[in-house]
Amino acid sequence: MFGICNLAIIPLRFEPSDKSEIVSQALFGEHFEILEQFKQWSKIKMQFDNYEGWVDSKQFQIITAASYNQLSSDAIILNADLIEYITAPTNVLLPIPLGASVSFLNYSEINTANFDFEGTKISGVKPKNGLLNTAFMYLNAPYLWGGKSPFGIDCSGFTQMVYKLNGYQLFRDASQQALQGEALSFIEESEPGDLAFFDNEEGNIIHVGIIMENNYIIHASGKVRIDRLDHLGIYNPETNKHTHKLRVIKKII
Repeated sequence: MFGICNLAIIPLRFEPSDKSEIVSQALFGEHFEILEQFKQWSKIKMQFDNYEGWVDSKQFQIITAASYNQLSSDAIILNADLIEYITAPTNVLLPIPLGASVSFLNYSEINTANFDFEGTKISGVKPKNGLLNTAFMYLNAPYLWGGKSPFGIDCSGFTQMVYKLNGYQLFRDASQQALQGEALSFIEESEPGDLAFFDNEEGNIIHVGIIMENNYIIHASGKVRIDRLDHLGIYNPETNKHTHKLRVIKKII
């Protein structure tokens, strides 16, 4: 079975319970495979990044295998504004966040509610120098574990969505993203848009951010913010201390 998110944002949970932690989110228009289904809960695998989690079975629309395959093969069309509205013939307004997919609105067999979208759309691969302009749209978004929207986002959700809006595919978690791309030996070799990864005392990758010019970095920590980056890691000028220990820099593009 297959499904599509037809609400603004739905949580993916670690276990089939409203009390379980949120591990990610599905934004409007994202489609997925249904791996298991109970009365209230469904375990799904996101098509974009193969990420798995449990969602409330009342919070998505069932689609056919043909529709799933069609969406998977067609170009991704995303909402390019911080927040926009989907409209329906019944004069219903549905808010959708930056990065929500509006691809399926072109297909009447999926768009059974006759949703319409008149906002700004973005699609295709963009130049690398556009990554930071997209990143700035998330500036001051509050940190939310598992979040993927300007209303709450985590460090790897931030990097994934910035890259997705520019036509590039990253995995969901920082530890997964660290396996992508080409490793650089020094900060001086990096370019704006490259990713910097940070580890904990056990050597596990726990954080990621996007490198800017002049040794700055934009990342989600408390909120999406801009800090200094040096060979030790991220330096927070407000607290006058390093907050994250640098592990590796990766060039994805």
